[in-house]
Amino acid sequence: MRLTLKATLLAAGILASAWPSLADTITLKDVTGRDVEVSVPVKHIILGEGRQIYFLAALDKSNPFEHVVGWRDDLPKADPETYDAYLAKYPEIAKLPTFGGMKDGTFNIEQAVALKPDVILMNVDAKTATEEAGYIEKLAKVGIPLVYVDFREKPMENTEPSMRIMGKLTGKEQLAEDFIKFRADSIKQVTDVLEKSNPPRPVVFVERAGGYSDDCCMSFGNENFGKMVEIAGGTNMAKGIIPGTFGTVNPEQIIASNPDQVIVTGGLWEAYVPGGKWVGVGYGADLTEARRKLQGLTKRPAFTGVKAVKDGNVHAIWHQFYNNPYQFVAIQQMAKWLHPDLFKDLDPETTFKELHSRFLPLDYKPGYFVSLKDS
Repeated sequence: MRLTLKATLLAAGILASAWPSLADTITLKDVTGRDVEVSVPVKHIILGEGRQIYFLAALDKSNPFEHVVGWRDDLPKADPETYDAYLAKYPEIAKLPTFGGMKDGTFNIEQAVALKPDVILMNVDAKTATEEAGYIEKLAKVGIPLVYVDFREKPMENTEPSMRIMGKLTGKEQLAEDFIKFRADSIKQVTDVLEKSNPPRPVVFVERAGGYSDDCCMSFGNENFGKMVEIAGGTNMAKGIIPGTFGTVNPEQIIASNPDQVIVTGGLWEAYVPGGKWVGVGYGADLTEARRKLQGLTKRPAFTGVKAVKDGNVHAIWHQFYNNPYQFVAIQQMAKWLHPDLFKDLDPETTFKELHSRFLPLDYKPGYFVSLKDS
């Protein structure tokens, strides 16, 4: 049967109206300031880090993996509980192609090209390795854009623009704005109280991944958890010692600083350090066991005679708050530890539950925080 030109155009119009998400080419600016041309909404995406699912999931409550065609292999090792929860709900992710890391030189660009992604998402900490390998130019030759986001190096500065980038890529711009507002309002629950009360600021030592190795001690400069402590009403002990986001302090510096509070970041890292002394907090974690291991970390020479240990002000918090847009939950929890009288009515667990119910595909399970004050 022959169709007239008018009927053909009408049919095309009907089809177009039935598929509102036809690709549109835009130019967006990534967190490094690069202008990147991308066809949106993206239908096929490669995650340069598996933990990028944290923020992709916040924009797709039904199935955040629907358009993922490949991802880095870090999530099952870095956060096995969350991976297992997603695997139970979306068993098809077990078959997703996996990649090594850009920084360690195990990213397979030929494999990535073969998957024909609309975009490859990379964390900004992989930028140097990506540029040295010439991957941006190689990908450009086959029409695959690479976009940088950042929830790790400067998360308090780059989380909002990174979420807006994700909103543009996925066609979920309003949902991204809703998330950004929820995050900002949650942080204001802390900062407004602190601004009004202006309490004394306790000195806080944040130990990054305490017990992961026998060395002591990794920490944070004036970003990431270091910045979060300041927002929560503390003074980051390592701010004047570590010039960048990440670095180390020695035991003598900890003893000399005599911090009022100690916060250790932890996770269930059996895949990395079997039987390690790390504190296993995270999705649905055993907090009794986590508290036992946290107590064990206070016996190290670096904490000899430290005020925080004497007073029991030693806490552990989920390490992966350092690498996703949920940092506002960590800020609320740290504020409660640092200023319990000011924030006795603030409930970070309720905030995290609301985050899950409004934005995330998983049901909430406690296990992200533990304190020696709880024993």
